[in-house]
Formats: sequence, structure tokens, C-alpha cells
Amino acid sequence: MRIITGKARGLRLLEPKNYDVRPTADRVKESLFNILGISIRETRVLDLFAGTGNLGLESWSRGARAITFVDQSLSSLKLVRGNIAKCRAEADCTVIKGEALQVLGRLARSGAQFEYFFCDPPYNKGWVQKVLNSPATLQVLSPKGLLIAEHSAHDEIDAALPATLKVVRRERYGETILSLIMKNL
Repeated sequence: MRIITGKARGLRLLEPKNYDVRPTADRVKESLFNILGISIRETRVLDLFAGTGNLGLESWSRGARAITFVDQSLSSLKLVRGNIAKCRAEADCTVIKGEALQVLGRLARSGAQFEYFFCDPPYNKGWVQKVLNSPATLQVLSPKGLLIAEHSAHDEIDAALPATLKVVRRERYGETILSLIMKNL
């Protein structure tokens, strides 16, 4: 697991020692960031279910200006903090410990908004659907923001998608699907 390009290009990130965390595969991450292109520059990014911080730190390396990492696992947060330190990105990163939906609600109440919102929870546990249906999701997603949900091919999200959100692109990589979702304005 490495940073693909940008100011931390080639840097190897700390990886989990067990299978409790499933980092985004490098080939999926590279494809995603090829889709996003330079639009990530100067944006605010939310990395919900941060795991290792892989997606948020790739965003930072490519020019995102502020990254907020959220996870409830102490071991994941240790990895995130270690990877932030490896990248020397402390000045641009915020790490929050807590359950995803509760933290999402707190962020919404504080008025925080993000142009990019990565949602990469454990597969097939209903988390993507819960995040999509949370009123806080609409509040933290900026008007032209993009929510990127990484989920299993077996984790159906279309039926759970509220009318206020729409899938604008979907890519499949084996059993992994990236759904790019925007507000339905």
C-alpha cells in the first residue's frame, strides 16, 4: 500500500497486521483518482471509516487542503496517525475517534462541509446504506460535492438511495464497486 502520486509519491504506508481493516487496493485507488483528476486540489475531504487513512492521504498528496479522518477503532486510528506522520501531513489533517453516524451528525451540526466524502466501511454490513440515508450526509456534502462509496458487489445500495442523492458513475473492480454519488439538485 503506497501513495501513488503527488507530494508523497511512492511513500509506503503502514499496513494493518490483521484482516480487521481492508485497505482500498492500489489498482482501485489509482482508477478512482484517475477519475477525480485534478479536481481534488484545494478541497476539503472527509475519510469516513478511515482504516489506514489511505484514501485521505492520497487526496492530501494530490493537493487537497484539509482532510478529516473518522474511525472508531483504536488500532485503525493508530495506523491513520502513523501514516499522517509518515507523510508529514499533520498540519492539514484532523483525526476524530467515534462511531461514523454519530460523528457525521456532529460534523453536520458544526456546519462542516466537504467537497469529497469517502465512505469505505466494512462490506455487507449495511453501513453504506445507513450513511446514505443519514440526513447529516446531505448537510456535510457541499452543493457540488461527491460522495464516493466503496462497497461489495453484493452490497445493494440503489434501493437504499434516497431521492436527494443520485449515482452519477459506477465502476466495478472484481468484487469491489465504487459508486460516485452527488446531491440530486
